[in-house]
Amino acid sequence: MTAVAVAPRSLVVLAGLPGAGKTTLLAGVDTGGAAAVVLDSDQVRNRLRDLLPTRLPYRLYRPLVHFLHRSRILWFALFGRGLLLVHEPSTRATTRAGLVVVGWVSGRPRHFLWLDVDPDVALDGQVSRGRLIRSRSFARHVERAARLRAAFADRRPPRGWHRLTVLTRGDRLRLSVTPA
Repeated sequence: MTAVAVAPRSLVVLAGLPGAGKTTLLAGVDTGGAAAVVLDSDQVRNRLRDLLPTRLPYRLYRPLVHFLHRSRILWFALFGRGLLLVHEPSTRATTRAGLVVVGWVSGRPRHFLWLDVDPDVALDGQVSRGRLIRSRSFARHVERAARLRAAFADRRPPRGWHRLTVLTRGDRLRLSVTPA
């Protein structure tokens, strides 16, 4: 169990390659009884899949899933109470910067959790859940993740983030709320 101290109302982002195990890790997170909202794009994807009149291929409504997921992040950051745990690959600098802005505007301390997984393991994770992303898209994620992995070697958080925790796929996560 990896224990991570977070401030009340923190914006905690769990990032990593698609297929790394972010959804699984968030499903088992122990918040020590603290109120927390967990936002995962799979929640939006599953809801839309259930609402759509026909079984559309995911690639056709993926942009809507991403828009709604990020809209939910902003809404809960501004109006929610307690911890906000967000699933987001965040290999793009623009995504991380957008989340920093959301945290800053909402007055939430920002904690970046990086799920460090080998690309082959992440690809296996995609296969096991039955959702492969396009190979070119995955290759871009892998390239950006390699740069992040190197940058995180000294354990300094990305620009605009207060803290960084690097996790592995075998880790279980416990968040303990401590005064800021």
